[in-house]
Amino acid sequence: MSNIELREISKSYGDVEVMNDINLEIQDGEFIVLVGPSGCGKSTLLRMIAGLEPITAGDLLFDDELVNELAPRDRDIAMVFQSYALYPHMDVARNMGFSLEIRGEKAQIIDQRTQKSADTLGLKGLLDRLPKALSGGQRQRVAMGRAIARDPKAFLFDEPLSNLDAALRVEMRLEIAKLHQRLGATMIYVTHDQVEALTLADRIVVLNEGKIQQIGRPLELYQSPANLFVANFIGSPTMNIFDVKQVGAELQLVNGALIGMSGGGAAVSFGIRPEHIAIVAQDKGHVVGTAEVVERLGSDSNIYTQVEGLGQVLIRHHGNTELNIGDKFGLEFNVSAAHLFDSDGIRLTLDK
Repeated sequence: MSNIELREISKSYGDVEVMNDINLEIQDGEFIVLVGPSGCGKSTLLRMIAGLEPITAGDLLFDDELVNELAPRDRDIAMVFQSYALYPHMDVARNMGFSLEIRGEKAQIIDQRTQKSADTLGLKGLLDRLPKALSGGQRQRVAMGRAIARDPKAFLFDEPLSNLDAALRVEMRLEIAKLHQRLGATMIYVTHDQVEALTLADRIVVLNEGKIQQIGRPLELYQSPANLFVANFIGSPTMNIFDVKQVGAELQLVNGALIGMSGGGAAVSFGIRPEHIAIVAQDKGHVVGTAEVVERLGSDSNIYTQVEGLGQVLIRHHGNTELNIGDKFGLEFNVSAAHLFDSDGIRLTLDK
């Protein structure tokens, strides 16, 4: 296990800077998730930690030791990739122990670590099988077992579930969460899937265009996004964002509707999550909408609503709804759960 610290890390390819001023402290045993859209730099950052990409500027420390120039094999980390990268001619047991074998470990130690990894991941009955005889989820377990057998200081995961179908992703997400609980190891996990980020992380690092947008616990990012990017990226369905201006002590939407709150004159954007909009009588809400699409999901219903002068508004209703396409109703915003942003996209402290 290891403490990992990134100090003012930057990465450039020639004149193109892809990572800028990355500062992050990862505590021993912490589960950190790097999340962001494609091209944001999350996999590049992971590869720099692993030693697979050189660092252009800044310091990378493992337990207060500078490791910028340390070879990947000497960093004592294990990576689990999107591709399982299993040797097709080796059985499960040898796949898991092969990295120890090429390091020259004794056969007894290799067998002990392989058996322990198999016990941890429920692979005891599959040790003599070849990869072609395994399901996708079982192959990913073998890839994780190979990492566990090395007993590294830290585990690095690079979108390990992307090749699995939806059901297997849920299953493997639970396996990884249980694995972290059992091992208590330092884990850094890259994903573009915010559900994985929200359910697995102790802390989430949100990246965009090579810069950290916010670091925090999952609910902290959901309830208090630092800026418009985080507000839009974290949460499914995404937050509704509307342009506003200050009129007296209230905010005015672009369609003229007034909301009883103040942004102190600095607010230019009003954000409200779909679950914080109530369906009421037409004369009771802040605005009137017409149902365009109703997604009945069982436990919840997503109602895509058209509001004149405002555009599409998404409502998340708990349970089923009797609304049908074309129905008109009032939309009441829960002002206490709303978010305001200034012209730079920075979240403001609300005056409610």
